[in-house]
Amino acid sequence: MNLFLWYPKCSTCQKAKKCLDEKNISYQMRDIKEEPLSKEEIVKIIQNYKIDLKKLWNTSGILYRQKNLKEVLQTMSENEKIELLASDGMLVKRPIFMSEGQIRIGFKKQEWEEIK
Repeated sequence: MNLFLWYPKCSTCQKAKKCLDEKNISYQMRDIKEEPLSKEEIVKIIQNYKIDLKKLWNTSGILYRQKNLKEVLQTMSENEKIELLASDGMLVKRPIFMSEGQIRIGFKKQEWEEIK
């Protein structure tokens, strides 16, 4: 099953959705603000796709800046970071597309056009 995590009001997420739709890729859509990733899902993403937790942070987001996370994260354990990330979907970099064996985090058109 393909999963597309997005925030509908985000123009970048809308571009990613358009790209998937133009390629006729089927997916289950999930609003990351309304239904954030759980701690378990975050751990699975890190393990299954072998990515660094850093890639999941929405470093350009308002909430990231308000909480001064650039500094705060340096003193947190990985478990604390995962809990914080799971606490609010707006902390997560978006859009995210996951399918068997592939993941895309953030929208770079060329990378998304390679999705099969």
